[in-house]
Amino acid sequence: MIRQATFNDLELIEDTYNEHFRHEMEHGAFTVFKKGVYPTKWDAEKAIISGTLYVYEVDDNIAGSIIVDKVQPIEYEDIKWEQACTNNEVMVIHLLMVRPSMTGKGIASSLVRYAMEMAKNNSCKALRLDTGNQNIPAVSLYKKLGFQVVSTASMKVGNIIAHEGHLFLEKVL
Repeated sequence: MIRQATFNDLELIEDTYNEHFRHEMEHGAFTVFKKGVYPTKWDAEKAIISGTLYVYEVDDNIAGSIIVDKVQPIEYEDIKWEQACTNNEVMVIHLLMVRPSMTGKGIASSLVRYAMEMAKNNSCKALRLDTGNQNIPAVSLYKKLGFQVVSTASMKVGNIIAHEGHLFLEKVL
């Protein structure tokens, strides 16, 4: 079940982030995320306050989460997007996280499809996101769901972690 996150979810969301960090330390990293830097419990808390964090719940456990809103990062201003839109006509996926022990169950796809429906229901013309070019599983998922890579540029992930060769993707709705 996908639902809006509440403050009662914070510990489980943080646990999901920590499981991600442990998994990347043991098996290699696809992301540029850094423990204690981004994403953190505080990032989840800010998203809960703004009403933009959604969780995928399985048997009273958080299997994944997604932050979706209409706030485009500053770097998006320099991207030549496929769909010309006003800020109010675009939704942005800021952070998609699936608990590593729960991957391969369609959770990420379900969360992204949920974001697509949210965007459509809010009369948006496009859903945008960014990810590292090294994040092969994420890039593959987004392409499978109809996103197009429109640009490659530098980005500060979470407004903190500098990353070269970042991909900017868009799904025209």
